[in-house]
Amino acid sequence: MTEQKTKSALERVLIKDLKNHIGKDVKIAGWVSAIRDHGKVAFAVLRDRTGTVQAVASEEYNDTALPDTRKLRDQWVAEIVGEVKERPDKMKKDELNGELELGIKSVTILSEASELPFDMEADLNLDTLLDYRPLTIRRQRSRDIFTVSATIVREYRNVLIENDFTEFQAPALVGGDAEGGAEVFKVEYFNDKDAFLATSPQLYKEIMTGAFERVFTIAKIFRAEKSATTRHLAEITQMDFEMGFIKDHTDVMDMLEKVTRKVSEKVAEKHGDILERMGTRPASLPEGPYPRFTLRETQNILKQEYGIDAIGEPDLEPEHERKICEYALKEFGSDFVFITEFPTKKRAFYTYPDPNNPEWSYSFDLLFRGLEINSGSQRMHNYDQMVEIIKERGMDPEVFSFYLQMHKYGIPPHGGCSTGLERFTARMLELKNVKEAVPFPRDMNRIDVLLSGN
Repeated sequence: MTEQKTKSALERVLIKDLKNHIGKDVKIAGWVSAIRDHGKVAFAVLRDRTGTVQAVASEEYNDTALPDTRKLRDQWVAEIVGEVKERPDKMKKDELNGELELGIKSVTILSEASELPFDMEADLNLDTLLDYRPLTIRRQRSRDIFTVSATIVREYRNVLIENDFTEFQAPALVGGDAEGGAEVFKVEYFNDKDAFLATSPQLYKEIMTGAFERVFTIAKIFRAEKSATTRHLAEITQMDFEMGFIKDHTDVMDMLEKVTRKVSEKVAEKHGDILERMGTRPASLPEGPYPRFTLRETQNILKQEYGIDAIGEPDLEPEHERKICEYALKEFGSDFVFITEFPTKKRAFYTYPDPNNPEWSYSFDLLFRGLEINSGSQRMHNYDQMVEIIKERGMDPEVFSFYLQMHKYGIPPHGGCSTGLERFTARMLELKNVKEAVPFPRDMNRIDVLLSGN
C-alpha cells in the first residue's frame, strides 16, 4: 500500500456512477466510514460526495489487497482501484449501490486520520455536535440537513427568477440600524465613526425596487439579542424579496405562497430518502390557498378550540403558533398558515397601516409547522407620511435621510418579506433546535467554541 497518489491511468469515478461500470475496473476516492475484517476477506465502506459503496478485499482479487485493506481506519482518505461486481440476488439491498460491490485490487492512502473522539453513529448532544463540528459535519444526518438547506436556497432563488425578480447583494455593514431599534453589533469604522452589522437588508431592498420593481437577496444578518433559545441565533441567513406596484400586502403573500409551495414540492421530490431518514414527512400543502387568519381571528380560534385566552395580545406566543398550526393542519390539511393584520405600533416603522383602521397594519407572518419562518408587509411609500411616522416613533429622520431619498423622489406602493433559512430548514426536517440547521451557528454562547469555557 502506497501513500502516494496511485499511478493508475484510470480516471476517478464517482460512487453514484458505479452502476454504469459493472464488470469493469474503476478508481474511486473518498473517506473510509467502516472497516470489517473477517479473516480471509475484509470489507471497507468508502464515501464520496455522491454516496457510499462497499469494497471487498480478498486474495482472489490481488495478493496485497487484503492486508492493505486491513490497515485502513475510520475517516482515512483513500483511493481504491477495483472491479465493479454485481451482487448475488439474495445479497442485494434496496439502497444506493445495494446491488453491487467493488472487488479491491489496490489501495492508496491519501490521508491518515487520528482515532475519533466519539462514535460517529451515536446520538450526540448539541454541544458535542458543535464542539466537534469539523468532524460531525461528515455525519449522514448533518449532510442530509445541509443538502435540504441547499435545495431550499436554490429553489427559492429559482422561483423568484422565474417570476422576474432580480437578485442583488445587500451590505452587511450599515451606518445605522435598518429596523430602527433592534439590538445591534457595533463595529469600529474609518475616521473614528461607528458602523453596525446589518440587522436586515430591508431598507436596501426597498431602494432597489425603484430601479428593478422586483428584487431579492439572500443575506447574512446579525441580531445582538441576548436570547439562548432553541429558535434564536446571532447570525442568520435571510431570504428576502421586495416587489413594487402592489395593491396591498396580499400580493406579497400570494408570491410568498408560490415560493414556499414550490420549495416544499421540490424538497419532497428530490429528498424523500432524507425525509424518511429524519423521521418526518413532506410538508402538507392544501389544494387551495394557505389558510389566512387575522391576529384577532387567530386569538378567537385559540380560545374556542384550545381554551387559550390571548385575546387583545399584540402578538402570538410560541405555544400559540404551535396550536394555530395544529388547527390549520387539522382543518385545512396545511402545514403553512398566514397570520395577518398585526397592531401597527408593534411592527417596524415602515409598515403600512390599514387606511380604514390605522391601528392595524397591512402585515403578516407565515407560520410553518408551529414556528414563524417569515414576516412581511406592505411598506410606506409616501414621503411626508414616512417622515411623520419616523418622528412619532421617537427616531430622527436625518438618520434615515439616505433611505428617505427613495420616498422623496418617487417610489410605487411596494411590499416584501423575509424568510429565515435556518428556521425554514429546521421545520422542514422537524429539528428540535434551529442551531442544528446551521453549519457553524453563532449565538450568545458560541462562536465555534463555547465562549464561557475558553
